[in-house]
This record gives sequence, C-alpha cells and structure tokens, in this order.
Amino acid sequence: MSVRVLLVDDERLIRVGLRAIVDSEPDLTVVGEASDGAEVPGLVGQLRPDVVLMDVRMPAVDGIRATEHLLSTVEDPPKVIVVTTFENDDYVYDALLAGASGFLLKRARPEEIVAGIRTVLAGDSLLFPAAIRGMAARRAPGAAAPLDFLTERERDVLRLMAAGLSNGEIAAELYLGLQTVKTHVGNVLSKLGARDRTQAVIRAYESGFVRPTG
Repeated sequence: MSVRVLLVDDERLIRVGLRAIVDSEPDLTVVGEASDGAEVPGLVGQLRPDVVLMDVRMPAVDGIRATEHLLSTVEDPPKVIVVTTFENDDYVYDALLAGASGFLLKRARPEEIVAGIRTVLAGDSLLFPAAIRGMAARRAPGAAAPLDFLTERERDVLRLMAAGLSNGEIAAELYLGLQTVKTHVGNVLSKLGARDRTQAVIRAYESGFVRPTG
C-alpha cells in the first residue's frame, strides 16, 4: 500500500512542488493539502495520512502549534516532518521538541525529500542528525544528567543514536545482534517517554547527557 502524505504550507507553489515530488514515487501518494496549521486536525481525521509535511511558519497556526495539537489529541497520529527554509531556525528545534520526527529544507533535492520521508517512516535512524546537534548546542544545559534509570547498555545505545547511527550501525559498533539493538532502542524510548528516536535524542541533549560538541 502507498504511504499517505498530507502537505501543509501556506505557499501554493511549495505545495505544488512537493506534490510533484511525492506523487512521482510509486509507493508515496499525496492525499490532501492545507494552507494553514488550523486545517490539520480535521484533515488528519478525515484522510488518515501516514506522514505530514508541515511548514514551520504559517500566518494563523504555525507548524509548532499544529504539531503539538496533532500529537496530543489524535490517537495513533502520523509522523510529522517540518519543512523549512533555514535549518538553524529556532522554530525548527521547537517543532522537534513538540514531537516532529525530523525536518527537511525547502531547497532539498527531490531524492532527499523522498529519502527523508522513508527515513522517518522506518524509524531506525535520524533525519539530519548533524543539524539537530547544531541546534541543540545552543540550548545545552550547564550540568549533565546521568539518566541513571537507563542501564549502561541503554546509555551506550542512546549516545550512538544521538551520533546519528542507525540500528544496524549501532549493532556493529557494540557487537550486538540487530534485534537486541531494537529491543534496547525500544526500552530507551519507553523510559524517556519519547514518541520516537528524534524525541529520545532531543531529550538526551536537553538533559545534558549528550553534549552536542563533545
């Protein structure tokens, strides 16, 4: 079955371009469009998309508030990918804190946009980890939290997740089986109360457990 994608952007030309990119893939389909975040809850309930490509800056309800509302009120919500002009925008980081699974630049090449959608859906690696580290560096706390409620192995896995390694790469780094790594990742998400991998990494940075420049 095709992956269902909802486009949310106040610029029609951006939506037209994204639709052309998404619909050119045999396994991706645009099921709807919105020009403001206020339209998102109703469309998500009606269309049940798997992924929402969400503009971060919109005139009435921006992508941050739309993401917060969507993820807090919809049962089994779609993945949200923020679409932005500037990668070092504080709005982007706030959207990630609100629950977005990653972000894409509006100037990204078509293959990067498609790969980003598939990366977020797969859930076993981060979308643009280096940029997330850069944004986190500006908000790093003074003291580090040890996260003692995680086991030593789970802390190892979280550090490697924050470095941008996929499950397969973590398995190779720690000499573990892939299924074992998936179990550890699941435990980390559960203990941190994180919706997905991006949320877990953001919380690792916010706590100071992982240092963006370290």
